[in-house]
Amino acid sequence: MKTTSTVRSAVRAIEARTPAERDRAIDGLRALALLAVPTGHWLLGGFTLDAEGALHNASPLTALGLLAPASWVLQMLGIFFLVGGYASVLSYRRALGRDESVGGWLRGRLIRLGRPVLGVTAVWAALLPLLYSVGVPDATLRTGATLVIQPLWFVGVYAAITTLTPYCVRAASRMGAWAAAPLLVAVAAVDFLRYGPFADAMPSWLSLLNLVPGWMFAYQLGVSWGERRLGRRAAWTLLFGGAALFAALLLFFHYPASMVGVPGQDRTNSHPPSLLVLALAAAQSGAAILLRDRIARLLRRPALWAPVVVINLSAMTILCWHQTAMLSAAVPASFLGAVPGLTVAPVTPGWILVRLAWLPVFAVALLLIARSTRRFEAPWTDVTRARRGLAAVLATAFAAFALGLA
Repeated sequence: MKTTSTVRSAVRAIEARTPAERDRAIDGLRALALLAVPTGHWLLGGFTLDAEGALHNASPLTALGLLAPASWVLQMLGIFFLVGGYASVLSYRRALGRDESVGGWLRGRLIRLGRPVLGVTAVWAALLPLLYSVGVPDATLRTGATLVIQPLWFVGVYAAITTLTPYCVRAASRMGAWAAAPLLVAVAAVDFLRYGPFADAMPSWLSLLNLVPGWMFAYQLGVSWGERRLGRRAAWTLLFGGAALFAALLLFFHYPASMVGVPGQDRTNSHPPSLLVLALAAAQSGAAILLRDRIARLLRRPALWAPVVVINLSAMTILCWHQTAMLSAAVPASFLGAVPGLTVAPVTPGWILVRLAWLPVFAVALLLIARSTRRFEAPWTDVTRARRGLAAVLATAFAAFALGLA
């Protein structure tokens, strides 16, 4: 009873502190996209054990191709970039209204993104020698480091696109929703070169040209939405046009069905994004814009609104530490041998059922980890320059280890 009373009090307090003008739908969409990241990684990321007891990454999609449609639902980065662009342009306009410089606004946004990344990489750099000293194999540590750094590419790309916000605003003011069209054309052109009749003559780095325009597409849509240059008619076009393009690319142009990389496949949709990713992002963005009012009404209920607030306040903690939560269960299990859903190869439908049972364990682990690590999202006002320098050195060392440079 005491716990129930405490929760109810917290819900009422969150509701009371929420400004009347708060855009609950945008926060709800962001929370949904955030939760899709750990859910996708926890559900579609498995392990195998080698003869020495070391963990190696494995994907159930390799043996269970029928799971590919699950990645269409769990790949919600398009929604994340959409609401990111929407929120950024509103923040940008408020900053200009306060006579804040563009540089000052960008610096504040980038610092908020960088603190948690610096924190998780520095902590892991300190953990690596400790884990090795207690018998964790080097191969397991490299597997873990790869998983930890995997979501951080997203933060880097998001930060780079954030710096382009002033240009996105200008494009939106001139072209409205059409401002995103050149980005889609650019990705389509690169895909044609790397997958079309001239593919054999193309350099391997060509796909990297899709990195910024591919993820900037939904961000630009969000900026146009925030500037009130993207309405319901354009949203219906995005929904049906994106869905039609998505189906055509799968059926007639033989794009991989999975939205995430599958070991052994020579083509991937997400690293960097292919045209299929943009088609899905267009459909998702159209649906989000059309459902905005319904989502807002739904989140007027305090019991639903409170968890949305908590998730948004812990956004970077969730992104940076959810892989650590999974590893906190998998690494100890590797010393026990074959543990279903953790260290057993993900090659049967039964593995999925067992992994689903593990998801609450990972979630509890993330909650416990977040109690200590959420401080990295707050301003580092009490952190000396020497400690910040040490954190930067540790973070660099961890990145070198994770990328195989050390």
